[in-house]
Amino acid sequence: MGLIHPTAIVAEGAHLDPSVSVGPYAVIGPHVTMGARTTVGAHCVIEGHTTIGADNRIFQFSSLGAVPQDKKYAGEPTQLVIGDRNTIREFCTFNLGTAQDAGVTRIGDDNWIMAYVHIAHDCVLGNQITMANNATLAGHVEVGDWATVGGLTGVLQRMRIGAHTMVGFASHVGKDVPPFMVVDGNPLEVRAVNLVGLRRRDFSAERLAAIREMHKLIYRQGKTLDEARAGLAALADDMPEAAEDIALMDDFLATSTSGIAR
Repeated sequence: MGLIHPTAIVAEGAHLDPSVSVGPYAVIGPHVTMGARTTVGAHCVIEGHTTIGADNRIFQFSSLGAVPQDKKYAGEPTQLVIGDRNTIREFCTFNLGTAQDAGVTRIGDDNWIMAYVHIAHDCVLGNQITMANNATLAGHVEVGDWATVGGLTGVLQRMRIGAHTMVGFASHVGKDVPPFMVVDGNPLEVRAVNLVGLRRRDFSAERLAAIREMHKLIYRQGKTLDEARAGLAALADDMPEAAEDIALMDDFLATSTSGIAR
């Protein structure tokens, strides 16, 4: 093994790449796997059937892979899977999945997860997500690529936060948040299109125009959801350069089971 502090406890059976660094008083369980160049700070506890990829930086006092806070959990060998190049700041808590879902809590690549964030059982996070301090995800939540979740935000179980969204500080997310939108508040409201974030990601003027039209169809013209979706189909014909963005929105609306933020 690589740089393992003498006070750290690494259980027999753990699989750590030789380049992994583990800080003072950290505890690594027997079913943990870690990829190259991942660093674990002091006093972290990483347990359960947890797989962590390469180049992650896990700051001190984080707890990853503990059993889910679900009264139905009965010791099943469920998992936590974390991808590559994630930053996980101090005091974060990520739990294993449950047998009532896919059995995996999954976090993708290149995410920036700030202090005290809680990611509950069976959550699925994509890539390039930012979660600010004390953001809290209940079980079975899905968060799309490039989403930003503001500090002190609480997300109800089974909600979905779409790609490229911005959830403002201290929001209560009790409905699905469609892609590309800015939302905040309690009760949650859609405020606008996330133009700042989209421009930072070099969305073209044509794609931005199409996303603005989608916002109008869904939120500004008094249409039912079915009417708005029909408008999206027509928009895809008129603005083919934004076809993937329109398809992303339409699929999100079609698969929402909790209703969307208004």
